[in-house]
Amino acid sequence: MRILVTGGAGFLGSHLCERLLAQGHEVICLDNLFTGRKANVIHMMDDHNFEFVRHDVVDGFKAEVDQIYNLACPASPVHYQFNPIKTVKTSVMGAINVLGLAKRVKARVLQASTSEVYGDPSVHPQTESYWGNVNTIGIRSCYDEGKRVAETLFFDYHRQHAIEIRVIRIFNTYGPRMHPKDGRVVSNFIVQALKGDPITIYGEGQQTRSFCYRDDLIEGMIRLMNNDQDFTGPCNIGNPGEFTIRELAEKVIELTGSSSKLVFEPLPSDDPKQRKPDITLAREKLGWEPTVALEEGLKKTIAYFDDLLKSGDTGYADPERTED
Repeated sequence: MRILVTGGAGFLGSHLCERLLAQGHEVICLDNLFTGRKANVIHMMDDHNFEFVRHDVVDGFKAEVDQIYNLACPASPVHYQFNPIKTVKTSVMGAINVLGLAKRVKARVLQASTSEVYGDPSVHPQTESYWGNVNTIGIRSCYDEGKRVAETLFFDYHRQHAIEIRVIRIFNTYGPRMHPKDGRVVSNFIVQALKGDPITIYGEGQQTRSFCYRDDLIEGMIRLMNNDQDFTGPCNIGNPGEFTIRELAEKVIELTGSSSKLVFEPLPSDDPKQRKPDITLAREKLGWEPTVALEEGLKKTIAYFDDLLKSGDTGYADPERTED
């Protein structure tokens, strides 16, 4: 098949492109390089089945494809709050553009949604039937509500135009090629620990998260796209293992052998207190569940960041403000 991956030069997008190429597909990687990076895909450039296109999903585009994975959107608070209007436009107008393309070429299209659609949940663990507890006007709303509207658009196109859709709700994912400055706890803690800097914990560190290794996530995403049960989702894909932020910090210090100390800062606005996926649907519909334990995944991620820091070439400048 010929497959379009928007956000294909990002952390998850680049790994997805690799997997699709390995399966023998033609892959078009579309990315505006706001948080994505050419270095993530440069090793695929010589493959005649791979094409890189620098383009913003906010603007319309055409391609003749069989499937579309829509991963385009900054996914970390540092980046999606950098230009919140642009973040909303990426989620909403990007969804409209990929759905319009899917309608024209009759392609199946997958939306990379997020556990953030649940907001600060009052139901734990979170099931797909839970509608969420989201602040519509907070500093995280550009991302949370943008993704919620994208889901709405996907299901409206499905009902009105019979577009084949799949919606995946991604829970915290980590692994090599994470952006060192993305502000997420795994990359933050690892980089701070490797440098021997204090490890910053917000609040008392008792808020919980579930951490899914990138290979498990990509496997779940591909299974959802290709399931033959007409299962649209939404479907949670994440690791149900639940850890406090303080436990994660202590594990990173242990695995890096760091002398870093913990420092505590005020909790940011609207920061969820709990996050844990119920993956019953993924087990039943996709035969999927995570296989990589947190310690194993952290070791691989630490090795990646260690090599990056030792090379002296982090290659990750702070993003430049784009036009709204």
